[in-house]
Amino acid sequence: MVRVLGVDPGLTRCGVGVVEGVAGRPLTMLGVGVVRTPSDAELGHRLVAIEQGIEQWLDEHRPEFVAVERVFSQHNVRTVMGTAQASAVAMLCAARRGIPVALHTPSEVKAAVTGSGRADKAQVGAMVTRLLRLDAPPKPADAADALALAICHIWRAPAQNRLQQAVALHASKGRTS
Repeated sequence: MVRVLGVDPGLTRCGVGVVEGVAGRPLTMLGVGVVRTPSDAELGHRLVAIEQGIEQWLDEHRPEFVAVERVFSQHNVRTVMGTAQASAVAMLCAARRGIPVALHTPSEVKAAVTGSGRADKAQVGAMVTRLLRLDAPPKPADAADALALAICHIWRAPAQNRLQQAVALHASKGRTS
């Protein structure tokens, strides 16, 4: 059983969601929400507000992993900067506590949850709702995306760990011959 805090980074709305479970078994949502900051506030204050919000989630839920959406360059540089800054705050909060951080691309998350790397927000929300046996899709979409990140990590981590172990084993054999 593993507990993961998913973080969908954003300066105005930073989605957060905690999921517990193991691959191949029903998963349980332990919490979902959004850390909000006013768009007219000074950047430093907004980053501190995100830090405080994420720290509260870490204190309350004590996750073993933090899964953060990997930031991709978008057409709007201002948007991507804010997303990257919020992402860095989430990674910093986890690293300060010694919690491993995993980065997953949007298409990896969509593929893991819906089977298609090109799924839209509604499809992701619908699958998160089904997988976690919720009454309705979490709102706003940032909250559903955070849960999708946590689900993706729970499902992908065992395969990634086996891959890393195989690579390490191969590398160690290469050095001994």
